[in-house]
Amino acid sequence: MTKDIRDTKRNHISRRHVLAALGTGASVVAMPWIARAADDTIRIGFPTPLTGPFAAEAKDQVKSAELAVKQFNDKGGVNGRKVELLVRDDKLNGGEAATRTLELIEKDKVHAIVGSLSSAVQLAVNEVTRARGVLYVSISQSDTINEVKDFSKYTFHEALNPTMTAGAVARHAFKKGTKVAHLVADYAYGHEMLRGFKRAQAVIGAETVGEIMHPFGAADYSTFMPRLRSMRPDILCISNFGRDQANSIKQAVDFGLKQQSKIVVPVLLHNQRLAVSPEVFEGVVGGSNYYWGLESQLPSAKAFNDAYRAANGGAIPTDYGAYGYTGVSSLLQAMQVAGGTDTDKVIAALEGLKYDVAKGPQYYRKCDHQSVQSVLVLESKKKADMKGDSDLFSIVANEPASENVLRGCTELGFPA
Repeated sequence: MTKDIRDTKRNHISRRHVLAALGTGASVVAMPWIARAADDTIRIGFPTPLTGPFAAEAKDQVKSAELAVKQFNDKGGVNGRKVELLVRDDKLNGGEAATRTLELIEKDKVHAIVGSLSSAVQLAVNEVTRARGVLYVSISQSDTINEVKDFSKYTFHEALNPTMTAGAVARHAFKKGTKVAHLVADYAYGHEMLRGFKRAQAVIGAETVGEIMHPFGAADYSTFMPRLRSMRPDILCISNFGRDQANSIKQAVDFGLKQQSKIVVPVLLHNQRLAVSPEVFEGVVGGSNYYWGLESQLPSAKAFNDAYRAANGGAIPTDYGAYGYTGVSSLLQAMQVAGGTDTDKVIAALEGLKYDVAKGPQYYRKCDHQSVQSVLVLESKKKADMKGDSDLFSIVANEPASENVLRGCTELGFPA
């Protein structure tokens, strides 16, 4: 495990590595970048972890982001200007992400940044972009990025956040008196999801019977399972991501936890379900930003799926992959409205934007630039109910877009 990953639980990774990358010490101030390359192409930087444990999700994000760019270019670009996506591997490392982001801004002269796939890595990217006055649209779950200490006018968060995701899952899966045991990845993502679940539990009246933290990237969960069984929970809530999700659920099933408890996760990952047999995930409930099965309900989902299939040999878009599409599409729509890439005009356009590109209505809340959007609750199907290899989940709830499920602006530190 790298030092960067261990440090995410304190959210200090971004500032320490970013200040080193910027080479300006603690006196970093916002300096809007003015110089641009001579050509008229709109350049969007896209840092994401193409290598490492989140690589499958990251590569799906790239495919979806490329589709958004292609669609705009096929229609003549943004106000006649072609768009280019500049993808960089941040290696799931805050220091690497800061370095690549700075290069994208200073060397490649990008007009905006979209991307990242880690709670803490996105804070590293955000630290660089806000210091340079460059727009950043984050497409990874985080509660911290919306708080006033990390927010800037250049920061937009297109992804769901843990309060939204864990809250939706808890409202569906928990009842008053439900006993919940938590197995949590010991870094920012796990901590924020745990906080989201416990926040929702307090309202519902569900009881926490135990919490166990596990290291990022753990291969063996066998020492945790007897302790979890001894808690005798109604719900085993597993808050982790990537390969950790598939590995921990498989071992929970091997130890008989599924016979004793319902397994719940904050984010039910398409790629991790594919990594193991249907029997392992059968009945597991979790949240999601997107599922291709929405195409039977929403014209925008069907249009996105059809375009993705056409561009990717009949494949379907995944949950985290869809963030690449919605994040880039919202930014390019705002540039179209703004008439170009002038940062202040694009910020104003994003703040006023109402968009539906894949999953129903979305908009950015003005105080913290969080995308207000629907949250899906999914349940993994048993093999006998699947109608093909991609028919992974049932949509058991679809909470509509609402600011009521977000933390309030004053709670985040913004003026009343």
